[in-house]
Amino acid sequence: MRWDSRQLEALAAVVAEGSFDAAARALHVTPSAVSQRIRALENAAGSVLVRRARPVVATPSGQALLRLARQTELLGAEVAAELGAHGTDDPPDDADSGAPDRLVTVPLAVSADSLATWVLPALAQVEGITFDLHRADDSRTADLLREGVVMAAVTSQTAQVQGCRSTPLGIMRYRPACTRTFAERWFPQGPTPEALAAAPVVVFDRTDDLQDVYLRARAPHARPPRFHVPSTVEYEETIRLGLGWGMLLEQPAIGGLHTGTGGGITLLEPGYVLDIPLHLQQWKLRSAVLDRVTAALRKEATRKLLPA
Repeated sequence: MRWDSRQLEALAAVVAEGSFDAAARALHVTPSAVSQRIRALENAAGSVLVRRARPVVATPSGQALLRLARQTELLGAEVAAELGAHGTDDPPDDADSGAPDRLVTVPLAVSADSLATWVLPALAQVEGITFDLHRADDSRTADLLREGVVMAAVTSQTAQVQGCRSTPLGIMRYRPACTRTFAERWFPQGPTPEALAAAPVVVFDRTDDLQDVYLRARAPHARPPRFHVPSTVEYEETIRLGLGWGMLLEQPAIGGLHTGTGGGITLLEPGYVLDIPLHLQQWKLRSAVLDRVTAALRKEATRKLLPA
């Protein structure tokens, strides 16, 4: 089938912006024009492509065409850049004279911890590209890849997403920790099931499963009080202020917890570690842009993460 590029562009904009009105502003057209393009694309596909909710989300059929729209946009931008590099015999229009080159945008899904520690230095090494970063738990970033929202994802999911290739990156290591004062008050006999059921625990958000992995191993029926702190810096600060215990990142190369060092922090169970293997999953697409992003992420991961 032949797909209309403007209709695909409208689909990508509606999902990215979350509404028809916002998509219209991004595309510099009227909301009616966006709606007409989506309806025409749905007629061509023979199915509903988006759920008209707030925000707009793609249906399974829409996800397939969304991937096509993203790929078309990426490859088109690469061709435009290549043509610009080769130059042209025609003189530039006055309107284009002195205008900056259009940068390629790569949507990327990544967890808050990776974003706060090693991913941004990797992306800084890639020139000529901007990034639309989607933050999600490591166990859920691959869902955004599967839905066509992003082109690549740093994920803990080992199962390869259909239509994608997977590259091992390294390991993020976590340990249960709290302040010494907190441990003396809540865990005088150590992390017993009874103590874990009563002591407040700090979690990043309602999709954060790290603390629950530990709880299931040591106190499967515990339902302790929770602090929800959806910020990497403030999450660690909440633990350091003695408001609860939580899983702290332990990797000297990227900061976080240093075993046996100061700050009043102690390990809740010194022998326990939770290793999260990370993978980079991206579309199986011959793209110089994606190859550069992959190379930068792999290089920084080799420097900062524990070897898999």
